[in-house]
Amino acid sequence: MGKPDAEGHGPADGLPGLPPEWGRVVVPDDASALAAEAAQVHRELRRASALPGGHRALGLPLLVLLVAVLTTLAGLLAVTWPRANRGTDRPTPAPYSPPAILTGQALPALDLVDAEDAPVPLRGLLPAMIILLDGCPCPDRVDEALAAAPSGVSVVTVTGRRTAPVGPTTQRQAHVLADPAGGLRSFLGQPARPGAATALLVNRAGLVTRVLPDLGTVESYQSDLNALAS
Repeated sequence: MGKPDAEGHGPADGLPGLPPEWGRVVVPDDASALAAEAAQVHRELRRASALPGGHRALGLPLLVLLVAVLTTLAGLLAVTWPRANRGTDRPTPAPYSPPAILTGQALPALDLVDAEDAPVPLRGLLPAMIILLDGCPCPDRVDEALAAAPSGVSVVTVTGRRTAPVGPTTQRQAHVLADPAGGLRSFLGQPARPGAATALLVNRAGLVTRVLPDLGTVESYQSDLNALAS
């Protein structure tokens, strides 16, 4: 039995199911390569029919050859037909789905790192609005969150870099951290989306109160942010 080719479409060195006495039947890459064999079959059939008794003498070998050629042609079509659009297929991007329902779940005890690569326990900054910036720096959104956060509520920005970037230069500073291991993004269960910043609101008990898949204007989360201070 032949071995599958590199793309798993069928045997590369022959066709299965043929009698062993037919020998090795090779499937060519181009069907036109079988034109010579087909022409030979037709010539032999015409010559055999012109000779007395020749039809019976050559009938069986020519029939075997004809069957082999037809079988090879059929195998060639079966192997090459699915590849007709090779190079033109494009994977269909999976539609975005919002993060799994995390409201009421406990934030994992993650240690992130600051600009000096020192570990920072994330749960030690609660209550907090945690903004993941691995899909978008979104400095305007960060500034809005800083301005809207009530006293006692931390604003934490998180990137996927090995060390955290320098924090914003506003009067109130965010806790700028990095998550090189991707633990927070894994907790969300969704990859980063280009152009979108994701935010988590977590109360002082460590429970997620709201997930914002795409951080919008302050009006869309102000009441939830204020509730973290209580």
